[in-house]
Amino acid sequence: MAERNKNGGLTPLLGERPKEPWKGGEVVKSIMNAGPDAIVTSFSLISSISASHHSSVDILVLGFANLVADGISKGFWDYVSSRTQRDVAPKKRSVTEWDVINQHKPQKQGLLQQYQALGMDLTDANTVMNIFAKYRNILVDKKMATEKGSLPQEQGEKPWKNGLITCAAFIVCGCVPLLAFIVLIPFTHKFIGACVFYAAVLVLLGIAKAKIAGRSCPLSAATTLFNGAIAGAAAYGIGWTLRNVAGLED
Repeated sequence: MAERNKNGGLTPLLGERPKEPWKGGEVVKSIMNAGPDAIVTSFSLISSISASHHSSVDILVLGFANLVADGISKGFWDYVSSRTQRDVAPKKRSVTEWDVINQHKPQKQGLLQQYQALGMDLTDANTVMNIFAKYRNILVDKKMATEKGSLPQEQGEKPWKNGLITCAAFIVCGCVPLLAFIVLIPFTHKFIGACVFYAAVLVLLGIAKAKIAGRSCPLSAATTLFNGAIAGAAAYGIGWTLRNVAGLED
């Protein structure tokens, strides 16, 4: 952070300008929400079925059927969630606007306290608050941002687009471990190939997540891979236990 000089201004910091995180809005958000969930869900199913010694055909049929069903469900609920947020935003704004108009003094006082809590002294907070108070729309936006954590809704946001992206990302990412059972048809140990594909995609998703958040790529990739490994191992263990300990057969 920059430091204040004697005149109250900011003294620039020396050194290289920090890198900005990747941008992509709702598209990237939908992909990153669906991708890791899809591949972990798909591989966990593959692990549990493989541990039960089912055939590759069984794995492919159950895997793709489950993947498509989950992808459609995820996409639908992403659409519903985005649509709900878009529909609720104007109602939140109308409530805040009513408060600003009919309870002007308490609203101004609340905003003043918010700015003081952010580190402004009383004089500066009063100045900023009085300027915003002249413009009702700006004051409403500020009240929503500081008190309700709501930002102005983007006009171009399309809930149906978010739902389709989530559905597509879920199916595409979830297909990767299943592809091993198609690509490696001549080979015996297809499950090992699925593990390799699974690990590779988890690492890529971890790196992408780090790029978006502006964090360490190796740490994010390792964390994502570790989480996926635990989930896959748990699913394999359950499948093995049900077959070999509990004695559940076809």
